Amino acid sequence: MANSKLVAGVDSSTQSVKVVIRDANTGALIRQGRASHTDGTEINPRIWKEALDLAIIEAGGLDDVAAISIAGQQHGMVALDSNADVIRDALLWNDMRSAQAAKDLNHELGGDAETARKVGSVLVASFTASKLRWMADAEPENAKKVAAIALPHDWLSWQLQGGKDFEKLFTDASDASGTGYFDPTTSHYREDILKLALRHDGEYLLPRIIKPGEFGGTTSSGVPVAGGAGDNAGAALGIQAEPGDVIVSLGTSGTAFAVSKTPTHDASGQVAGFADASGQFLPLVCTLNAARILDAATRILGISHDEVGQLALTADAGAHGLSLLPYFEGERTPNRPNAKGVLSGMNLANSNRENIARAMIEGMLCGLVDAVDALEKLGVGVQRILLIGGAAKNPGVAPIASALFGREVLIPPAGEYVADGAAKQAAWALLGGKTAPQWDLGSVVSVNQKATPHVVDQYRVLRDQTENW
Repeated sequence: MANSKLVAGVDSSTQSVKVVIRDANTGALIRQGRASHTDGTEINPRIWKEALDLAIIEAGGLDDVAAISIAGQQHGMVALDSNADVIRDALLWNDMRSAQAAKDLNHELGGDAETARKVGSVLVASFTASKLRWMADAEPENAKKVAAIALPHDWLSWQLQGGKDFEKLFTDASDASGTGYFDPTTSHYREDILKLALRHDGEYLLPRIIKPGEFGGTTSSGVPVAGGAGDNAGAALGIQAEPGDVIVSLGTSGTAFAVSKTPTHDASGQVAGFADASGQFLPLVCTLNAARILDAATRILGISHDEVGQLALTADAGAHGLSLLPYFEGERTPNRPNAKGVLSGMNLANSNRENIARAMIEGMLCGLVDAVDALEKLGVGVQRILLIGGAAKNPGVAPIASALFGREVLIPPAGEYVADGAAKQAAWALLGGKTAPQWDLGSVVSVNQKATPHVVDQYRVLRDQTENW
């Protein structure tokens, strides 16, 4: 292999896989590739590997790459039998069938507060432990076959190594902290919770935890593979977040998260107490409905994404009383897995395209205003808000976000920050050092609009009115 200082970073997300090839020292983007996944809430993991292979080819291959790391969607359940075969299609983070299983586990663990104390988070349907309990109850024959459990990113890292030897399975603390059977405070698995979830006191192999800045293995062709990360932890590393920064990410899901020096344990269940990819912590609030709300707006209004944003900016804040509760796919925060979307307050005066566009964007963002408030209530300092993700590119989103948050928001240059974070992990392990290398991210745009607290108040009235629907 050439003595190159190029590194590859991968983002295997819900809808696609992206690969970036960057210079390890400077972070300069050399080339990149992308391939799509099948849509849905469960998927054969082989589709991820096939898409990764295609994206690597489009990115020019790995022949001159000195290291690689994979970040991926959190929580997904990849159950493996004793032959290292996938037992059933992987259940993804956005599969809500395990909502009751999560409630049952929280109760069996001593209640929400005790669960949060043990694993940093109150379990919801998204967590791997909840999905394992669902499988134990709904598919007991499949549950009996389980010999090992992987997450999407560590399954892909394992596939790069051949995907046969369980001893080569590894992950990192950030992704493990989303399983529900890992304590981010001690960085150790809670195998008692795993066995409780599967209703079986057997022995299960779990991926080794790789520390930040270290390699976990090598590909079949000899390329070192770093520990990888959960997607949001990858984005935090890619954006070079520091304590005091809150990242609001608008992808398929919406997330608000912050790098913290201390762990969090939120008994309310709003804030998940995850680990980050640098050895610190990543308190995080996740909503299920973000960019897909804008997708729905394009279908309803028959216009493009940019046109939705431009149209929304022609309407007054609050859309003359029109409010959207954006629970199109149920919701994770607040925990309403069976909820539906609601467009409320319609009258003859406000029923027009510009107000509908405005209400769609405001509804999508108001849940994330609640998310940042929840972080602040736990003592997370908020000095800067950075807006990233596909929907952040919409011309209406940043101005409306600034007005709703009531403060300046910063928009870094558009980029694949999850994949960039993975590339930075690979560079960190390759170059050594106590911390990840710092790369030039380019210029950041500041947006500062007049605060519109009445819009958030209007949204919260609708949110609370529909709590028991």
